[in-house]
Amino acid sequence: GGRGEATCVMKCKLCSRENSVDIIDGSLEKYTMADNNKFKTIIAFDCRGMEPVEFSPRNGWKVCGYKEDEDDDETGRLTGTEFADIDLTELEWADYDERSNESTMISEFESKFIVIKSK
Repeated sequence: GGRGEATCVMKCKLCSRENSVDIIDGSLEKYTMADNNKFKTIIAFDCRGMEPVEFSPRNGWKVCGYKEDEDDDETGRLTGTEFADIDLTELEWADYDERSNESTMISEFESKFIVIKSK
């Protein structure tokens, strides 16, 4: 066989085996305010010979401003403000949304990897 392509290919220094991780097409999902305080699968990987154990979010994220309804914690609306190239290296971020006149923040960032069976 020929060599395929993958998002990440690493060769083991001990056994010289090539291992790979590839993003499964169509698996990228948004994390929205409706998902707040819940774990949600936002991407799926095809892992061959290796297993991810920790996620470091770093930079390049996009955040959309959101204003909660003052009478109901379950409802709200997007403000139309977009914050680009957000750095989550410290696992938190905050800025001021001038359209809602409120701060916008991400805090208590957590992630985990789970095994999903392929179809």
